[in-house]
Amino acid sequence: MDMLWNLDKLYKSFEDPNLETDIGKIRDTINDLKKMCETDFENTDNADAKLLVFIEKSNRFGDLISNVFAFARLTYSVDTNNMKALGVIERIEKFFPQLAVIEVQFTKWLTKIEGIDYKGVVKDHEFALGEKLKNAKYMLDDKSEMIIATMKNTGSSAWSKLQDTMVSSLSIEFEGKTTPLPAIRNLAYDKSAEVRKAAFEAELAAYPAIEKSSAASLNAIKGEVIELSKMRGYNSPLQMTLLESRMDRETLDAMIGAMKEYLPEFRRYLKKKAAMLGHEGGLPFYDLFAPIGGVDKEYSFEDARNFIVKHFSTFSDELGDFALNAFNENWIDAKMRDGKVGGAFCANLHGIKESRIMSNFSGVFSDVTTLAHELGHGYHGHCLKDSTYMNSDYPMPLAETASIFCESIVMNAALKITGPEEAAAIVEHSLLEATQVIVDILSRYIFETELFEKRKDVSMSADQLKEIMLNAQKEAYGDGLDHETLHPYMWACKPHYYEAGANFYNFPYAFGLLFAKGLYARYLKEGDAFVPKYNALLLETGKNDIRGVLETAGVDSGDINFWRGSLELIKQDIDKFVNV
Repeated sequence: MDMLWNLDKLYKSFEDPNLETDIGKIRDTINDLKKMCETDFENTDNADAKLLVFIEKSNRFGDLISNVFAFARLTYSVDTNNMKALGVIERIEKFFPQLAVIEVQFTKWLTKIEGIDYKGVVKDHEFALGEKLKNAKYMLDDKSEMIIATMKNTGSSAWSKLQDTMVSSLSIEFEGKTTPLPAIRNLAYDKSAEVRKAAFEAELAAYPAIEKSSAASLNAIKGEVIELSKMRGYNSPLQMTLLESRMDRETLDAMIGAMKEYLPEFRRYLKKKAAMLGHEGGLPFYDLFAPIGGVDKEYSFEDARNFIVKHFSTFSDELGDFALNAFNENWIDAKMRDGKVGGAFCANLHGIKESRIMSNFSGVFSDVTTLAHELGHGYHGHCLKDSTYMNSDYPMPLAETASIFCESIVMNAALKITGPEEAAAIVEHSLLEATQVIVDILSRYIFETELFEKRKDVSMSADQLKEIMLNAQKEAYGDGLDHETLHPYMWACKPHYYEAGANFYNFPYAFGLLFAKGLYARYLKEGDAFVPKYNALLLETGKNDIRGVLETAGVDSGDINFWRGSLELIKQDIDKFVNV
């Protein structure tokens, strides 16, 4: 099977005349919107009619600019040496300052309207408009917003690109050949203990070559975030993130509190795994992802497709057909190669009602679940494909719900058709994933909290960042890991830290896992009757905040007992694993 994606539905190439035409349309639409701001927004006469026109233009524009930007970003993600892609990215980024001013002018005009007539198209966008009104007090004046957006292009955005380039270009000499960093990191799943340990040591030995530059990038990005959050009137970057995530602090505290209560259970699992691998005490970091159960099965990309499609179809034909179409229509780029960024992601392309998925596939079971995870993101976009552009935007925590739900489908369906030995391996892998999403995510949350606190006063050196990361891992993992073999460079290899517009992109994963666990338990209880409820819930994510979305599922997000209930399901699996 072809493991490269096809972007022709966007544009054939960077020489495609449609690409240049659309960039011209972007420029013309921005000028049109600017003119509207300068004339129509001078007063609130005929406000409802003006509002309708602005919404319709904004939705068309959103699809247009996202198509162009996605084509360039997707191309760049698999080839960071592609200067044509980088050139288009930078051309589009130059429009952002003008868009920032338009957003400010529109929002401030919106605050002056006395009694919006919410009906028809306007009614359908009531939540989106309400969000703008709620966040209006954090906006600066037009000139300041223009300056900020302009400087970001040579500030945080530039630092982020630098980090992507450094990590994707970091090749490592291993076993006599040069190997990309993502491939080295994937050896953490190798069945050979010697290979896992050697790969871990080779990985850590490679980071000093980029640690100072990575530290400079991280300091610059977080410094910008701190100053901007302060200028806008937020009390902290976390408050800014929560508002952007449509999440209240009570919900976050309830979830984090429950996670901390259950840390001893995850440490039991880690120490049991350590014992099974012949270690005394805590598990060495290099064996964190070691396969357990004696199953040596490797998956071809075709195997992964068949496995996922079959198990997705046990939930619904619509989900199974969606996944099959994604594989057959080359929506997925899974081949590892030089210049490709590490990790995995899904880009929902609302303008063409499709998605594209990037991963680094090596054939282990975790690669299969990663594909299931990213296809879950794609299915979320599929459920929202007929919504308008404005109503297709959902916050980070809810973004991880569909992806982790799809992982649960694959894991649980697979357990029903495997023998005892492979089933044990799948259960262990499920616990490993849960540990990553609860314990490791908590360590990242602790790290980022400490980083923001210290960065307020002074930049952090690479050595200081390593120390903060090690302390965070010790706090989260406790005696579950061997403290002599932790990973001090997790801040350098995780791209989420380098996204100025996505701070604290860690707790959304925990939210997604625990919410998805609760939803999956309901699916097991209700069966097929749950499927339309699930689709309706995903559709609701574009037009509601987190508390409201969870209320549609009968859940109080601020109740710690809900989060405890989901963690209790994981504890039951830990009990089975430990008592084997």
